[in-house]
Amino acid sequence: MAAALALAMFVALVGFGSNYFGWSDPSGKVQLALITSFVLGCVASYKARG
Repeated sequence: MAAALALAMFVALVGFGSNYFGWSDPSGKVQLALITSFVLGCVASYKARG
């Protein structure tokens, strides 16, 4: 359940975050940071499991 919520929030932020929060991201660095943090979070949770 938590993983589905995290995935939905990630997709919403990457897809609609600039409209909702009003940030300007012409070079795509904010989206790159979001994607990187999501991937590193997935790796960390995978390693923590076992």
